[in-house]
Amino acid sequence: MPSSDRPAGERIAKLLARAGVASRREVERMIAEGRVALDGEKLETPATILPNLRGVTVDGKPVARPERTRLFRFHKPAGLITAERDAAGRPTIYAALRNALPPGTPRLMPVGRLDLNTEGLLLLTNDGEFKRELELPATGVPRTYRARTFGEISQPRLEELMDGITIDGVRYGSIDANMERRTGRKQWIELTLTEGKNREVRRVLEHLGLKVSRLIRTAYGPFALADLPKGAAVEVRKEELERFRSGLKKPPSASGERSGVGPVRKHRPRRATSTPTSSPKRRG
Repeated sequence: MPSSDRPAGERIAKLLARAGVASRREVERMIAEGRVALDGEKLETPATILPNLRGVTVDGKPVARPERTRLFRFHKPAGLITAERDAAGRPTIYAALRNALPPGTPRLMPVGRLDLNTEGLLLLTNDGEFKRELELPATGVPRTYRARTFGEISQPRLEELMDGITIDGVRYGSIDANMERRTGRKQWIELTLTEGKNREVRRVLEHLGLKVSRLIRTAYGPFALADLPKGAAVEVRKEELERFRSGLKKPPSASGERSGVGPVRKHRPRRATSTPTSSPKRRG
């Protein structure tokens, strides 16, 4: 389709993610559940294209105008679920964040996940599209971990991970792994990767015959855990965030999304409302 024939605007799922309502995948679920409407009419597809979010409601509440993109570093302790709620009643990161974040902080979404027993740096943002960019392997943002392991391993064996590895039919990309120090059969290993598949570090190390007793994420891109205390959260400076975003590689699909086939909704002008609203929460 020629670019001049493309409808003006963006997909509703992308607009809502940018507004911090939820991740794009969660927005798609919300639409399927009939929770998203335009001028009172429930939307049926996340491919609906709109010029803006005027008239859009989620769970009957108007969507607030997007704030500027913000990013926080959070030192996740072990024993917390990276989700907004847990069916089994286990504590989540949001319980800890209530005391860690300053008043007036917008609703934040975790960038990727750290499993229950993994600790360390967890990035949080109010921008669902930025979250997606940070998570996609195509953008090449490195994640660095330190693992305390037990078992026999050599540096040459670790270096083989640079070529990637296939485990139970799942292909894991290049991993830069280095032995930090060793005492007998115990060692600390540093690993840097750009994919972040579910439990990737643990699965790879266990495949090598190692038992992981502690796993810490120490960095995500240029953002480091450093000496941030456990359970604490701090905001990344605006200038630092803008500098990082200006050099962030865009995913290949970013330029082609608008060419997808989807219903085009003509937007009727509405009077602006000054009623303050809060962005609906999503499930973790």
